[in-house]
Amino acid sequence: MTVLEDLAMAAYLPVVTILLSDGSPTRLLLSVALAGAAVGGALALGRRHGLLLGRAIFSRSDEALLLGVLAIGLLGAGAAQAVGISAAVGAFLAGIVLSGAPAERAQRLLRPLRDVFAAVFFVFFGFQIDPASIPSTLPAAAALALLGAFGKYATGWFAARRMGVGPPGRRRAGILLIPRGEFSLAVAALGVGLGAAEAFGALAATYVLLTALAAPLLAMLTVRGAGEHRAARAGDPPRRS
Repeated sequence: MTVLEDLAMAAYLPVVTILLSDGSPTRLLLSVALAGAAVGGALALGRRHGLLLGRAIFSRSDEALLLGVLAIGLLGAGAAQAVGISAAVGAFLAGIVLSGAPAERAQRLLRPLRDVFAAVFFVFFGFQIDPASIPSTLPAAAALALLGAFGKYATGWFAARRMGVGPPGRRRAGILLIPRGEFSLAVAALGVGLGAAEAFGALAATYVLLTALAAPLLAMLTVRGAGEHRAARAGDPPRRS
């Protein structure tokens, strides 16, 4: 589900970029077509030649492997930027092409850097938001958070049910999707960078904050409710903490 979300963003980000910059309908359609072609090409290339490309950049040296992955990411980002697609989408599609043992090893090596860069992104995004503008966006952000949480919960529940998971697992799957709001901040940062209203960024920040706070609370209530239900079925009195 999360991979499909990322693929959908490959076509969504160019559309948002053009809409925020007041692009023409012709440019909008062209961007969507290019993004769709890029996604399809990356998936086809990864399926047919992903292992071959992985073996080409494979090295026993961690430094050489990381440099090879970085080169592929930069080439993908540059190619996407050259045809009018977001550089982030191009780098993402370049990562899809890699597969096999080199990709798994590179993922382990890059995980600490990923966490650091994610923290840096959140910090710099926060610098663009005036805390005084958050209270005015709270009602709209709460409504969006409620709708988003309901949609994500229903999606996780349905997907887990299709896999034969029981009700407790379905609830956990739905709750785990609620705090995922990275793309909301990415779109907001893109809009603020293109000159959109400051309230746009504050709205996205408040939305992500509300979902990030609500998900752990819902998970805690779900686990507690499941424990009380099992205790009741076993004939024991429910425990209170």
